[in-house]
Amino acid sequence: MPRFVRFQSAVPNRHGRFPGIFALTNRLGRSCKLSAADHEWWKQANAKATAAYPDPSTRDPRCYDPELNPGARSWFKSDATHLLDMCQGYLRLLDRYGVAWVELRTDHPGTVVYEDPDQVVAVPYTHAADVTAP
Repeated sequence: MPRFVRFQSAVPNRHGRFPGIFALTNRLGRSCKLSAADHEWWKQANAKATAAYPDPSTRDPRCYDPELNPGARSWFKSDATHLLDMCQGYLRLLDRYGVAWVELRTDHPGTVVYEDPDQVVAVPYTHAADVTAP
């Protein structure tokens, strides 16, 4: 079983990035499109998640820095089942509102720039052939 799991948008945003599960649900929550019950669930779920799990950017503000760590993205550790279980409610919310997402699994998320017991932030690997010389 791959060691890392990521839930992200199935399509890139206008910047060419694939936002993760929390960015997707937070955008949906702030959009005023949620029912009152779903909006309340989203607020409570976020409060619970914030209290239980560290936001990597508060531990290391540089981990998502686009200059230092271009394209850095979060991955859950596959053995963090309590966190993965919590994500199911977020995924159901995205499904209810037609927000397309995909699940990715890998043993090699890229160069790890942040790690805690439940997650990593990694800069994706690139292929030398993809880089053009000036």
